[in-house]
Amino acid sequence: MSFLVLVLAIWIEKFSALRHRVQRDGGWVRELHKLEGNPRMATKPWLILVLLVLLPVALLGLLLVVLEPVAYGLLALPVHLLVVIYSLGRGDLLGGLGPFRDAWRREDLQAAAHVAQRDLRICADSGEQLLEQVQRHLVWQAYQSFFAVIFWYFLLGPVAALSYRLLALAEEQGSSPALVERAAQLRHAFDWVPVRLLAASFALVGNFVAVSRVMLHELLNWNISAAQLIDKAALAAGEIPAPIAGPDGVNSLDRLWELLLRAAVLWYAGFALWTVLP
Repeated sequence: MSFLVLVLAIWIEKFSALRHRVQRDGGWVRELHKLEGNPRMATKPWLILVLLVLLPVALLGLLLVVLEPVAYGLLALPVHLLVVIYSLGRGDLLGGLGPFRDAWRREDLQAAAHVAQRDLRICADSGEQLLEQVQRHLVWQAYQSFFAVIFWYFLLGPVAALSYRLLALAEEQGSSPALVERAAQLRHAFDWVPVRLLAASFALVGNFVAVSRVMLHELLNWNISAAQLIDKAALAAGEIPAPIAGPDGVNSLDRLWELLLRAAVLWYAGFALWTVLP
């Protein structure tokens, strides 16, 4: 059922507006800020995470335990699908890059800096740094929005996928430094395996030798962040040149996106083989 859910999730994301109706975080974020503003809870970040992450995940697990034996698990299928859709990343990654791509293609660095700050929340001191940060944004958002979610769903089911997304929301939306730090620590643990698997996938669909050089030094490094590792691997695999204004700079974003698409096809092929093997 896991592979079927992943295929349906991709289809719904591309051809339906259901994702935008399902991915509504307003109520959860309000509860997060309410607990952070409570004087009794402000000094207990772990308790906040238990209430806002562990409790919803436990309720989901209980619901699935009840539904799985009924009608050969068919009643659990829509729950799996809704959870996966909710757990995917927010927003339209390619659509958000559109204004920046147009400005960069025209070599209008001032406009590119403006739209990057407005749409992507990226600031840089120079044009070269700006393009580098947008490249990092593309790779990281693709990883945390899609690859990490489908990895944990296929491995451990919707409970793990929902846990990852709620931890990401806590890290991104939290206002308490202690809470954000705890959520980031847990998310780092969640990212450790899938980010290295994606880097290895980049080696298979890109420049194997260049990625191997990167992974040789960082494979077991617990301290490197997932964002840093996947950025290094993607740039090496895609043989991305030094940042330059104009169409060549936009082409580097296209090459990274094509690399991500090839990696996604590889993952789905792997999932399909794992599903059919006895």
